[in-house]
Amino acid sequence: MTFYEKWAEAAYTSTGFFWMALWAFILGYAVSSLIQVFVSEDKMKNLMGDGSLKSMSMASFFGFISSSCSFSALATTKTLFQKGASFIASIGFLLASTNLVIELGIVISIFLGWQFIVGEYAGGVLLILISWLMVFLIKPNGLIQKAKDNLNQLTGNSEHDEHHNHQEHDHHEMNHSHHDHQGSKWDMVGHKYIMEWNMVWKDVTIGFTIAGLIAAFVPQSFFQTLFINTGGDGDYSFFTLLEHVVVGPLVAFITFIGSMGNIPLAALLYDNGVSFAGVMAFIFSDLVVFPVLRINAKYYGWKMSLFIIFLLFSALVGTSLILHYGLDLFSALPQGAENSITEQEHFQWNYTTFMNFGFLILSGFLFYKAKTSKHAGHHHEMAPKSPIMEKVLKVLAFASYAWLAVGLVLKFLIL
Repeated sequence: MTFYEKWAEAAYTSTGFFWMALWAFILGYAVSSLIQVFVSEDKMKNLMGDGSLKSMSMASFFGFISSSCSFSALATTKTLFQKGASFIASIGFLLASTNLVIELGIVISIFLGWQFIVGEYAGGVLLILISWLMVFLIKPNGLIQKAKDNLNQLTGNSEHDEHHNHQEHDHHEMNHSHHDHQGSKWDMVGHKYIMEWNMVWKDVTIGFTIAGLIAAFVPQSFFQTLFINTGGDGDYSFFTLLEHVVVGPLVAFITFIGSMGNIPLAALLYDNGVSFAGVMAFIFSDLVVFPVLRINAKYYGWKMSLFIIFLLFSALVGTSLILHYGLDLFSALPQGAENSITEQEHFQWNYTTFMNFGFLILSGFLFYKAKTSKHAGHHHEMAPKSPIMEKVLKVLAFASYAWLAVGLVLKFLIL
């Protein structure tokens, strides 16, 4: 196969992957937007004041119904911790908001089997429980206090004033929404929906483009070298699984594109013989990468940031191994991909096409409500992304569009 044929195949695969997942993205972000309009941050932090079972349960629940964007989750976690939520409840919220969210499970159901959905949600709970246990045993009370002091010193009184202004604005919006009945409620949902896409469009674009590139250009031997003992009968030793769950996060570190964009890459890893534990470790790794490390260091100081990385990495290694052996105990461990995701026909008249058309209409309605609204709506607080990194991501995203466009022309008009 020539380079141009591989280019065409890569572009076709990337767009096919996205077409498979489009309705799931729209549904997930629409549900997330609806929830964010009706559940306030004040309600969350008032129920997360200590490390009790009730606080951890509420933190997990609020994380479950929140946005899955890592940067949004980091900012909300910071605010909850500063305003009175306990450290472990804040970590519980962070883990739940990036691993237990609805839209992530839907996308996993499209690209991977039911076992991975079970792994995602059961694993999310295990991540929280293991982190809770480690904090209880280590008792990093001095580190937690220094982190809170660092955060208070960083934000000072300005954040209090800003939050007060947001509360007044939100109160005005809510009163106005009652006056305007359901119309402005949908306006706010529309604004939230657009903001969800604004947070993830670059990551999703780059992630799906990379997935197509890997499918077309990267040979299976590469994965067999990176993840030892792949491509066999699936009978992995403990040390093989341990290598997989350590290398999985390293791959995520290199290709950091967010949890939603990582799912097609996870499917490709599984297609190429990586163990269930290794794939789950890769999926769980969106919070142990350098951008997150840097943001936590800015909020809490480097010592706490490194402790959080140690805490989450240890939790995901343990969780991935427990899930693997747990499913194996019940003979429910997946036995390799039945049909390679790259060999599936992505564009055909099936339920995916009709679901996409239906949810595109919903998406258009939400965009229309946001654009024709006279109200600004609510806004996510976002973690302080690097301006240089954001520019690089934007350039890469537009370069991806150009790559895909030329590849599709080659696929359908030239080759």
